[in-house]
Amino acid sequence: MCEANAYLIQGDEKILVMEAVDTIEPENGGVRLISIFGDQKFLKAGIHAVALVDHNIFLKEQE
Repeated sequence: MCEANAYLIQGDEKILVMEAVDTIEPENGGVRLISIFGDQKFLKAGIHAVALVDHNIFLKEQE
């Protein structure tokens, strides 16, 4: 499996926002996350970092 978990960085915390993310799409000042199960979530955030070996996506809220 190559999917990743997406985390939103808020201060010193990393909050899990979606597991098994397959697709990240830029959309209207944010990103849409789509899981392997078809679940979708829009966040007004941008990509902060991607750790491919660890299967983690880190997002940071946009102002």
